[in-house]
Amino acid sequence: MEEWLHLVTKDIVVIINTMALIIVAIGTAEAFFTGLWVAFPAPASHNRFREILVRYGRWLVAGLTFQLAADIIGTSIAPTWQEVGQLGAIAVIRTFLNFFLERDLAELEVEARRRSGADSQGPGELRC
Repeated sequence: MEEWLHLVTKDIVVIINTMALIIVAIGTAEAFFTGLWVAFPAPASHNRFREILVRYGRWLVAGLTFQLAADIIGTSIAPTWQEVGQLGAIAVIRTFLNFFLERDLAELEVEARRRSGADSQGPGELRC
């Protein structure tokens, strides 16, 4: 029974890590090609490029979340304390990366909303 659990768990970890890899790869390709497309017409490219970075950040957060899930599952079959410690360190690092990435994304979204709100105001209008 224990051997079966180890085999199934290892397979699940590989599948989840593959999903994370696919998510990050798709997000990276999308950001790369969209960024190239936006980089050439200069007038409105700055705002559009920031939108691309926010979207890319969301892809990365999703990938990190899947990788963290795989690490958590992987700890259930780790036979040594050294492996448990390594997985714990990886989980902590990914959690911090995820936290700071989420914070940066929230700041960019607030800035974008503020900018779009200021752009929609007329010359004499005050926003409450």
